[in-house]
Amino acid sequence: MSSDVQLFDVAGRRRSPATLPEFHVGRAPANKGQRYAADPPTVDEIIAIMRMARGAPYGNRLNGLIVVLWRAGLRINEALSLTETDLEQRRGSILVRHGKNDRRRLVGMDAWGWSALEPWLSERATLPIGPLFCVLAGPTRGHAWSASAARLELHRAAVAAGVRRRVAPHQLRHAHAVELLREGIALPLIQRQLGHYAGDPVKRGRARPWPASSNASMGGRRSAEAFKLYL
Repeated sequence: MSSDVQLFDVAGRRRSPATLPEFHVGRAPANKGQRYAADPPTVDEIIAIMRMARGAPYGNRLNGLIVVLWRAGLRINEALSLTETDLEQRRGSILVRHGKNDRRRLVGMDAWGWSALEPWLSERATLPIGPLFCVLAGPTRGHAWSASAARLELHRAAVAAGVRRRVAPHQLRHAHAVELLREGIALPLIQRQLGHYAGDPVKRGRARPWPASSNASMGGRRSAEAFKLYL
């Protein structure tokens, strides 16, 4: 009976053999040994993807994910672990409860990011309580959106938008870091925003309060270029 049960997913659909653990035993991953350059997309390319997604099914969800990856610099797993209560728009901050090595931290996001996130927040309010980025239809509606599905959707939107480079969620985080550096944000603030802790190893695992000066730095970022392109 147990072997029959595991052939079906939580929605009652028959699982592909590729999803079973024994299917991959002894097989090397197709991308084993491959290295990808930290080649962040430009503002024009990211906005092109967002404009393409805006007219696609479930486009608000993808655009919301792009916003928190690009404008707040989150990792894909950090973004998919967010809940609605982790957002505090009044302060311009996002609480990351499960960062790398399960560290907590607060990150800032600029006013343009919050305005671009609003369409998804409005749609999310009509769905069952759960993760911020969730499944939108079917028996698992309201459940967590998987990282593999998010990566695939982002890739398809980039191809449809005509972006001639590899676009993965982590590259949006790279774009965030590069833009902060070009805007003259102090390196220690960039490190804290990205969750890269240096110095005392004891302090690295401790959730530090996000200073008001850091929120001001992120909230006051120059977003006019992105605004003009997106509207």
